[in-house]
Amino acid sequence: MEYLHTMVRASDLDASLEFYCNKLGLVEVNRYDSEAGRFTLVFLAAPGDLDQARDTNRPCVEITWNWDPEEYTGGRNFGHLAYRVDDIYATCQRLMDGGVTINRPPRDGHMAFVRSPDGISIELLQKGESLPPQEPWASMENTGAW
Repeated sequence: MEYLHTMVRASDLDASLEFYCNKLGLVEVNRYDSEAGRFTLVFLAAPGDLDQARDTNRPCVEITWNWDPEEYTGGRNFGHLAYRVDDIYATCQRLMDGGVTINRPPRDGHMAFVRSPDGISIELLQKGESLPPQEPWASMENTGAW
């Protein structure tokens, strides 16, 4: 068995790519437009997975954008995507500076949660050992659901 990808639906492709690529830091490795099916698939990979993803489309997040408007609910029911990061504090600061709400701040120096524009929960985990608690994160309260 091989892990291929995780698919999440996007109601606004541009907003989703702004979040996943420009804020979270994923990289687009493949795109497929289906005129007949009226949808676009965009495969995104973490920078550390690029070599494999460019050849195989895995491990990737598949963003599915249906061209006909549709409201998606229950992003939390999906569960979450998880990414290991080199510096959880720097990652959260970059996201916050980009206008992303940190729903569960990295108070423990190890784990944080944010959400995509479509409500998909994203878990960020510190690579290696947890970083020592640091302000403002150590005192920051949760915001919304994560």
